[in-house]
Amino acid sequence: MPKILAFSGSSRKGSFNTMLVSVAATAARDEGADVTIINLGDYPMPIYNADLEAEHGMPQHVLEFKQLLIDHQGLLIASPEYNSAFSPLLKNAIDWASRKQIQEEEPLVAFRGKYASIMSTSPGALGGIRGLVFLRMLLGNIGITVLPDQQAIPQAHQAFDQNGSLKNQQQHQAVSKLGIKLTQSLGTYME
Repeated sequence: MPKILAFSGSSRKGSFNTMLVSVAATAARDEGADVTIINLGDYPMPIYNADLEAEHGMPQHVLEFKQLLIDHQGLLIASPEYNSAFSPLLKNAIDWASRKQIQEEEPLVAFRGKYASIMSTSPGALGGIRGLVFLRMLLGNIGITVLPDQQAIPQAHQAFDQNGSLKNQQQHQAVSKLGIKLTQSLGTYME
């Protein structure tokens, strides 16, 4: 059974991107994946600083998040767009998790060989798609295979119902397909 870790680059209460990744995660679970949904806000990390790391080692929340990455083969990531890029919260978590715990550890052990589907939503007309360009590039550079399909849902403040589902059925199906395709890709990869 493929194991997928799902999270957004926002820790805001009522985050649209957290709702979005939950749609894909539900579809992945229905397709047969073992899905773990987390909130990065539950893993507070200081801004990465090599001096801090050298003096104190990796913070406990970093170790916990990194282990979650190691334990899952796939990632569902929804990222808000901050000034045409992905969120600092997401970048910081990735930066910390990319660090070695011990000298003998293989580089980027938490990321290499993983598969991911990415998505975004934003109150703006572009749905956060500009940030996905940079996120795709970053994830590819650290050894993650990012599936070609992605979704950017505009007008986030009007896109979801009170249950966190997308009101537009075509959008809902498109986001659900991200979870389904990731699950299927992992199933093929693991055979």
